[in-house]
Amino acid sequence: MRDILKQMVYEDIGFEDITSNALIPKDLETKGIIITKEDGIISGIDAVSDLFNEFKIRSSVKKHDGNSVKVNDIIMEIKGNARTVLSLERTALNFLMRMSGIATLTFNTLQKIREVNENIILAGTRKTTPGLQIFEKNAVKVGGGDTHRFRLDDSVLIKDNHIAIVGSIEDAVIMAKKNVSFTKKIEIEVEDEKGAIEAAEAGADIIMLDNMNPQEIDKIISTLESMNLRNDILMEVSGGIKPENIVEYAKTNADIISAGYITHSSKSLDLSLEIL
Repeated sequence: MRDILKQMVYEDIGFEDITSNALIPKDLETKGIIITKEDGIISGIDAVSDLFNEFKIRSSVKKHDGNSVKVNDIIMEIKGNARTVLSLERTALNFLMRMSGIATLTFNTLQKIREVNENIILAGTRKTTPGLQIFEKNAVKVGGGDTHRFRLDDSVLIKDNHIAIVGSIEDAVIMAKKNVSFTKKIEIEVEDEKGAIEAAEAGADIIMLDNMNPQEIDKIISTLESMNLRNDILMEVSGGIKPENIVEYAKTNADIISAGYITHSSKSLDLSLEIL
C-alpha cells in the first residue's frame, strides 16, 4: 500500500518540483498543519502519516480514522524539509480528501437509513478507483459500512454474465458449491421472482435482487418466506440505488443494501495544508 502512495507522489512530481526548488532554500525546515474546511469523518490518516514519514517528514496525528471533525479542526501536524512538504502536499491532500469523503458519505447515508431500519447493512461495491480499491473499501468500513468483497477471491458472486455462459441459475450455484471451498459464501444475482426461487432451491447463501423497486423486493421476499425458502438466506438489494431513494429500499425486508455511489460518486472532504 505504501508503494501505491509513493507512486502517486512520483507521478505528480515528475523530474522535480521546479517551483519549490527555484524559490526555497534546499535545507530550509518548516512546520505545517492539515485542517478541515467542513464537517465530516476522517479516513486515510495513517496512510498519509506513513507517506510523510517515508519522505522524512515528521507527522503527529491529531484526528484518527473514524473520528468526527468540525470546520477548522487540526487533523495532523507536520515538520520537515520545506521543499519536500510542498512536493507532497497535493498528493497527501487528494488522498485524504478522497478517503474522508467516502467515509463521510457512508456515515451520513447509514445514519439516514438506520432511522427507518436499524438492522440494515450498507455495503460498498467494487465500483472503485483502480489502484485505490483497498483504501476506498477501508473508507467505507471507517464510515460504518460493510466492505462487501474486497476482491474476486473473497467470495463467490455469480452475475448475469456468468449465468449467460453457464446456462442457468441452478447450474451456476451447483457448480460453485462443487468447485469452491466450503469456507466461501455463494451469492447470486437474480432479476425476477423466478430467479430468486431457483437460487434459493439450489442452495445459494445470499441472493442479490438486482434493479428492482421496493415493492418487487418485498413481494419476492414474502414469496420465499411462504415457500419456506428464506431460512438463513441473506437478501441483498442492488442496482438503481441513489441518495434520493435509498431510504425507500431500507424500508424493505432486505438484509443488505449495496450502493456503488458511496465510492464512485462521493464528494471529497475539503481539507487544507497550512504552513505556520
